[in-house]
Amino acid sequence: MALTKLTFWQDLKVYKQPRVLVIFVLGLASGFPWVMIGSALSAWLQEVGLTRSTIGYFGAVSVAYSINFLWAPLIDNFKFPLLTRLLGQRRSWIFLCQMLIASGCFALACLDITNNLHLVGIIALGIAVSSATQDIAIDAYRIESFAETEGRLQSAGAAMTTAGWWTGYSGLGALPFFFVDGVNWQWQHAYFGLGCVMLGLASVVLVVRRTTYHQDPIIKTELTNYWPAMKERISVTVVQPIGEFFSRNGVKLAFSILAFIFLFKIGEAFLGRMSIVFYKEVGFTNAEIGTYSKLVTWWVTIVFALLGSAVNLRLGIVKGLMIGGVAMAASNLMFSWIALVGPDTSLFLSAVLIDGFTSAWSTVAFVAFISLLCNRTFTATQYALMASLGTLGKTALASYSGVIVDSMNGNWALFFVLTAVMVIPSLIFLWVIRKPLTALEKNRDKD
Repeated sequence: MALTKLTFWQDLKVYKQPRVLVIFVLGLASGFPWVMIGSALSAWLQEVGLTRSTIGYFGAVSVAYSINFLWAPLIDNFKFPLLTRLLGQRRSWIFLCQMLIASGCFALACLDITNNLHLVGIIALGIAVSSATQDIAIDAYRIESFAETEGRLQSAGAAMTTAGWWTGYSGLGALPFFFVDGVNWQWQHAYFGLGCVMLGLASVVLVVRRTTYHQDPIIKTELTNYWPAMKERISVTVVQPIGEFFSRNGVKLAFSILAFIFLFKIGEAFLGRMSIVFYKEVGFTNAEIGTYSKLVTWWVTIVFALLGSAVNLRLGIVKGLMIGGVAMAASNLMFSWIALVGPDTSLFLSAVLIDGFTSAWSTVAFVAFISLLCNRTFTATQYALMASLGTLGKTALASYSGVIVDSMNGNWALFFVLTAVMVIPSLIFLWVIRKPLTALEKNRDKD
């Protein structure tokens, strides 16, 4: 009997399911901590008069997101004596991490940041590690929330995770900027508010249903067996997938692909790390930053990600990446224009719109590119490792963005030109490997 194809509006009804809505809230909780260790912290550090170099160095705490796979087996293995019994394996880890994140915010709210800079860095690192750990548990919860046969719900869950992340990062991320300007709060008050919001998100975890936790047979439940099991897990989930990737592509092509992944988003990362400092130095208010840099970016990124996905589908991944990379570099020059003109809100809006479009386009193409490279036997692991490599390039190198601006004596216009130039090396690698990648893409389309 022929299956009846669902209409577009019937497909949309999947997003009304409670399980999918829970995933949206968890995605929101995943994106929200980036505000605490990113834009809000940068604005606070700038207002108390710290150097751009110092502000840039704080970005290094985000490296935790690039290496969180190293302690992922712990989330599968370790059970908290009481909490796991009450909430289950996944929710217990999510809840604990969220409480640690909220505690970090409350700790920052009690500090004189100028006299406790090292302590601020340690707390920021603690928030980053807790958030990166939370992401592992959230991804596991999302996957286990749906049966293997519920493919449509899995796809909807992935989409809601992305929408939730950007809502947490840009939607809720605008709040501290409005509070500091509109309510005349100090940044300590704003961080107390961020902590309260995180507690609100944690309360949701207490009431959602637990998943049926299927434990990996490699990992034993006894804590004493954790380290041997972890070594075995790393061999299976890291060494073998990497070996397969190099043997399938050859050493030269494999290293070229990895170099492209590492370099592609660096220019965007350097811009992003210093963007809040730039906005404040050029003369925009906190409220204007919250409106344009956060709220506008929020919906622009989500909408343009969908449009970019459709366009890249027609162009092909390699062409989409090349066009997206060139457009991403060109959009950085808009910020050079702002540096020369001053705090023009119309120009600010234009820059955010163009940057949001090019960033979303390139991100969609980049995700599709990494997915294309994965062997189906090691899909999840190879994707995670390559995505981590891309994140590592952004977080490790972008922490020196403030040093570069200081070395240029605060010449923001020249700095943003440099961020545009940073895209060129990755495009050279892409051009060199374009033929085997195009062939791979064509072969995948035939499958």
